[in-house]
Amino acid sequence: MAFTLEERQQLNIHGLLPPCFLGQDAQVYTILKNFERLTCDLDRYMLLMSLQDRNEKLFYKVLASDIEKFMPIVYTPTVGLACQQYGLAFRRPRGLFISIHDRGHIATMLKSWPESVIKAIVVTDGERILGLGDLGCYGMGIPVGKLALYTACGGVKPYQCLPVMLDVGTDNEALLKDPLYIGLRHKRIRGQAYDDLLDEFMEAVTERYGMNCLIQFEDFANANAFRLLNKYRNKYCTFNDDIQGTASVAVAGLLAALRITKNKLSDHTVLFQGAGEAALGIANLILMAMEKEGLSKDAAVKRIWLVDSKGLVVKGRASLTHEKQRFAHEHHEMKNLEDIVKDIKPSVLIGVAAVGGAFTPQILKDMAALNKHPIIFALSNPTSKAECTAEQCYKYTEGRGIFASGSPFDPVTLPSGQTLYPGQGNNSYVFPGVALGVISCGMRHIDENVFLTTAEVIAEQVTEENLQEGRLYPPLVTIQDVSLKIAVRLAEEAYRNNTASTYPQPKDLEAFIRSQVYSTDYNSFVADSYTWPEEAMKVKL
Repeated sequence: MAFTLEERQQLNIHGLLPPCFLGQDAQVYTILKNFERLTCDLDRYMLLMSLQDRNEKLFYKVLASDIEKFMPIVYTPTVGLACQQYGLAFRRPRGLFISIHDRGHIATMLKSWPESVIKAIVVTDGERILGLGDLGCYGMGIPVGKLALYTACGGVKPYQCLPVMLDVGTDNEALLKDPLYIGLRHKRIRGQAYDDLLDEFMEAVTERYGMNCLIQFEDFANANAFRLLNKYRNKYCTFNDDIQGTASVAVAGLLAALRITKNKLSDHTVLFQGAGEAALGIANLILMAMEKEGLSKDAAVKRIWLVDSKGLVVKGRASLTHEKQRFAHEHHEMKNLEDIVKDIKPSVLIGVAAVGGAFTPQILKDMAALNKHPIIFALSNPTSKAECTAEQCYKYTEGRGIFASGSPFDPVTLPSGQTLYPGQGNNSYVFPGVALGVISCGMRHIDENVFLTTAEVIAEQVTEENLQEGRLYPPLVTIQDVSLKIAVRLAEEAYRNNTASTYPQPKDLEAFIRSQVYSTDYNSFVADSYTWPEEAMKVKL
């Protein structure tokens, strides 16, 4: 309906459309009205995904029109529900499905993808989807949703993005018996065959799309996440969002919270409920931030404590991974989180174990008794896995708690009448800007400094007014501007440190990066029509 009369005539579609001309704004309004008619978030997800299939420009125009409304639908928490019911919601394949049985032929499969220029890939094996566990091939909803936010929040061109599912099977018995399951119906293949598949994939991608093609690992299980990150980080342009993206957004929230507590990060004691990839990623970035403040590494490590499924991580405890050992302290073993909080006396409590309700009223009361402004981050996704709600945090800390969560919570009005807007520590503050910056300057490798710089940029965008409202992050409505600022800062540092590969260096980096941003406006389909001089057009007999 947005085609002009001239476009309709030249495309031979005049008469096939009603005699009415609607602009994109009218089309956005139509989608919004249909969206609001639906009451189920899964139905709303399917509405938006079908729009993405048939009209990509309009899809991103809709997302950009109210990113705060649509982000929870196209990504967490609704995407978790969509992944669980992906067989039911499946309409049209998006992305590339590579199975363990395709070893030796991945390069050929990449050639099947219609776009020859790919700048960013999000890849998963579906083993640890959000806090939902092994969803196998149903996990494809995550790379699709993630890359939608690359474009909606960061302006990365969607046709230069590729979602990939590496299907090696699933250990989820319910899926193996699900008649709608779209993946391989056998137990997960592990060991050398798995590693060979990953090696071949990385080599095939860089051979086809270049060494500075960004490859983001997403929702791999703990056993593989750190191992693969350490294996590939210095060889390819890659990062793991569950480890590094989560770390960056968490540290950004902490840096913003310091403006309320009026002290330094190195003055705090941090206790993690969880010791998986998210917890360890955050812990390592906090370590870097404390060192940047001038604290020694050993002193910084002593301020960080971990609790896993077996209790407090302490020296001498059996079966500690190499990553956990770094933060294991001399202390007697403890299992109960309430007792651990009373003993360790943290000023920062961070939940990343996907144990819903882990921060009990007593724990929250104890945190308030120990600190004037206790920092409580309930970062687990989806909402049902959150360690506590915003309302619980504010209620049991008497409104003094500094709260952030992984999933969105509604505003909370305190007995005093003050309304607080809980900060959502969503990774979407991080990965779109990182991707835009990395792609724009052609960064070959992504080190940890990228994520500390990103955290600092995000925290800088939080105003005093935001803090008074309880927000530790910029309003989501500003996320495109935040992503641009991240991209510009990263590009500046990349050129300064000689880690960029796009030369010559643009004189105005911000203007250059803006020029790379995807436009949601429709292209013109009017043919390039012009005339020659009359003499030149005369028919010669």
